[in-house]
Amino acid sequence: MEGWYRKEGEANVRINSDGLRDREHWKIKPLNTFRIAVLGDSFVEALQVPFEESFCYLIEQQLRSCPARAGHDVEVINFGVSGYGTAQELITLRSEVWQYSPDLVLLAVTTNNDISDNSQALKKTNQIPYFVLRDERLVEDDSFLQTRSFQSRNNFLGQVGRWFRDHSRVVQAIQQAGFTVRVMREQRAAAKSAQVGKPSDAPQGAMTPADELGVDNLVYREPSDPVWIEAWQVTEQLIKTMRNEVESKGAVFAVMTLSNPPQVLPASASREAFLQHVGAKDIFYPDNRIAQFCRREGIAVATLAPAMQQYAQQNNLMLHGFGKDIGNGHWNVAGHHIAGQLAADEICKLLATRKSQ
Repeated sequence: MEGWYRKEGEANVRINSDGLRDREHWKIKPLNTFRIAVLGDSFVEALQVPFEESFCYLIEQQLRSCPARAGHDVEVINFGVSGYGTAQELITLRSEVWQYSPDLVLLAVTTNNDISDNSQALKKTNQIPYFVLRDERLVEDDSFLQTRSFQSRNNFLGQVGRWFRDHSRVVQAIQQAGFTVRVMREQRAAAKSAQVGKPSDAPQGAMTPADELGVDNLVYREPSDPVWIEAWQVTEQLIKTMRNEVESKGAVFAVMTLSNPPQVLPASASREAFLQHVGAKDIFYPDNRIAQFCRREGIAVATLAPAMQQYAQQNNLMLHGFGKDIGNGHWNVAGHHIAGQLAADEICKLLATRKSQ
C-alpha cells in the first residue's frame, strides 16, 4: 500500500508486503548483518514524517558508524503500529518478529499511553487483546474475539464493507469527514483540560480531579487507584516476559522510553505549570519507574526524554507537533532526528558493553 498521510504532519507512506511501515526485508537475515527489531506504537511507525526522517531509519544510519559493529552491516526493522500497547507488542514479537531472526529486540515505550493501553478499564475498548494477572501470572485475554462487533467485521458483509472502504474514494471521504469532526471535538476537550490554573476559590495546592485531567496525564502521578496499580504491574510483567522470551532465543533485549510533549517543552515555566496542573512532582516519573524496574530485573534500559528536554531548551525548539498544533502530538522531524541520534548512541554503548563481556 502507498498513499499520503495528512492527519498530522505530511508524508508519503509505503507499507511493505509484510504490513510494516518500512522497506522490504528478507526473512532470512543476510550474512554479516546485525539485525535490530524495534517494537513500538505510532511514534515508531512514524506516519507523520517521511520514512527517511523517521526514528528507525535514523537509528540505522547512525549505527553504521558505531565502532562496536565494525565489519558488520546494520539493519533496523520497524515493527511499530499505531495504537499498540505492550500487550500487542508482545504478541507481535511472538507472531512476527522471530521470522526475521533479530540479534537485538528494542522495546520503545511511549509512557504517555502505553501503560493505560495495557488496561481495558483505562483503554475503554473491548476490541483488542489484553493480558491480565492471575495468581501473579500473565494470562492473555482474547475475549474480543467473541464480541459481536469483531465478528461482524469479519463475516461476509464486514469483508464487503472493508473492500469498499479500501477502494471507494466516496466512502473514504465520508470516513475522513467523521474523523475530522471527532478530532475537533477531542481537541476542544483537550484544550479545556489543558487550561492551567485553578479557580480562585480552590484551596492552595489542591489537586485537579482525575476525571478532569484525562487518562494520559495521570501517568505522571504515583498510582493509588487499584486500576492504575494493576496497569503498571501488568506493564512491568509484560516487559519481563518479553525479556525472558528474547533471551531464550539468544538475542539481546533492551527497553527505551521515548518522550511525551510536556516533558520536552523548551520553557521550564511551561513544564512546571503542567506539573502543577496535573498534581505531579516529577515530569519523568513514568520513565524513571520503568528504568528502575528494568535495572532491578537486569534489563538494559535507556530514557531519551531528559536529554531531549535539554536539547529542546538549549535550542528553544519544539520537538513534538506540526503547524498550528506545534508542541503537541507526535515527534516532528526535529524530534525524530534527536531521538534517533540519542537512541543510536545508547544502542552503540550497549553493544560495546556486550562485546567486551
